[in-house]
Amino acid sequence: MMLGRFREALGDAQQSVRLDDSFVRGHLREGKCHLSLGNAMAACRSFQRALELDHKNAQAQQEFKNANAVIEYEKIAETDFEKRDFRKVVFCMDRALEFAPACHRFKILKAECLAMLGRYPEAQSVASDILRMDSTNADALYVRGLCLYYEDCIEKAVQFFVQALRMAPDHEKACVACRNAKALKAKKEDGNKAFKEGNYKLAYELYTEALRIDPNNIKTNAKLYCNRGTVNSKLRKLDDAIEDCTNAVKLDDTYIKAYLRRAQWPVLEPVILSGKCHFTSVEETLKSYMDTEQYEEAVRDYEKVYQTEKTKEHKQLLKNAQMELKKSKRKDYYKILGVDKNASEDEIKKAYRKRALMHHPDRHSGASAEVQKEEEKKFKEVGEAFTILSDPKKKTRYDSGQDLDEEGMNMGDFDANNIFKAFFGGPGGFSFEASGPGNFFFQFG
Repeated sequence: MMLGRFREALGDAQQSVRLDDSFVRGHLREGKCHLSLGNAMAACRSFQRALELDHKNAQAQQEFKNANAVIEYEKIAETDFEKRDFRKVVFCMDRALEFAPACHRFKILKAECLAMLGRYPEAQSVASDILRMDSTNADALYVRGLCLYYEDCIEKAVQFFVQALRMAPDHEKACVACRNAKALKAKKEDGNKAFKEGNYKLAYELYTEALRIDPNNIKTNAKLYCNRGTVNSKLRKLDDAIEDCTNAVKLDDTYIKAYLRRAQWPVLEPVILSGKCHFTSVEETLKSYMDTEQYEEAVRDYEKVYQTEKTKEHKQLLKNAQMELKKSKRKDYYKILGVDKNASEDEIKKAYRKRALMHHPDRHSGASAEVQKEEEKKFKEVGEAFTILSDPKKKTRYDSGQDLDEEGMNMGDFDANNIFKAFFGGPGGFSFEASGPGNFFFQFG
């Protein structure tokens, strides 16, 4: 017993009580060995016999209580395992192992629950200790495989499951895990192949099927969600892509790639060339949160990434997102004029001409006071936008996110009417005339 060789000790203790059934210490030793090996019911019988021989024996009384406590821990653990309350099972097994330190069954159950909780190094350590003593222990081989499986090392996991089944062909858990691992590996590889071949619809279906195989495989499912998110981005389903990456980080909040993909994707964007719409791959084009202008969410993701991996690249991505967030909180002059961010000087002038005439106060002189006020506001914004975007220096500062009030660019110091008059080439020689109900035309004097 002092050497930890409890099975040999049990044989000796049993032989001693066969030689002398009234030998109290022999029954105590037999009970202690049974309890150390996790056989609490047999231990109770040995301690009861010792108490029959000596009902005042304090050691027998205490050990009998210990054996009953282990029986109770086993019952609770069995119920909680069915409820998937793995933390409580680990707690019960830790308490039981205080009295049954040589019980492989308790250790295996604890290791399996540790694996289900994602505490893989601890689970691996417990299983490895058992395998050092018994390399053919099918349960320990199964737990080793389970840890590898949940760490997304599926190929190695299958090897352990197969080995466990060689030792115990009817090992139900190893059989199910092996089947799931092989199916998951095949579906994921087929999905990757379809994606590389550009068959995005098939890739989506395969990744979706793979996600149904085993909800407990957190790391692999996180990767599958992330992969499916990439497929959705290729299919122009941005909301679905964001949702998939969100599911990925919910499963694994250390999964950097999912944060990066959710915040940013190289995408296809339309470019008008010679009157025709083409598509070009734009690297570093901010997609997902950035493309959908969810800048606060993008900054949050990049902060998480940078806190985890403080690289220059991640720092720059965070800086870019913070700049976009800052820019998003000010007026969008391009949107006010209704032009693209790559609009030419002529396009900006044409847009100003159209919007200025549309919102000019004289055009709405017959409207209600509320409408006049709104149109006057829009007229001023159009003039403000043109002032910035028509000036190369101001436009550059605006595009880079710098403050426009610096270097004397105070946006409160301009007059929208003066800009309008200067643009249309004359002071006061411009008016709107009614040509019918709700219709106006303009003329120069």
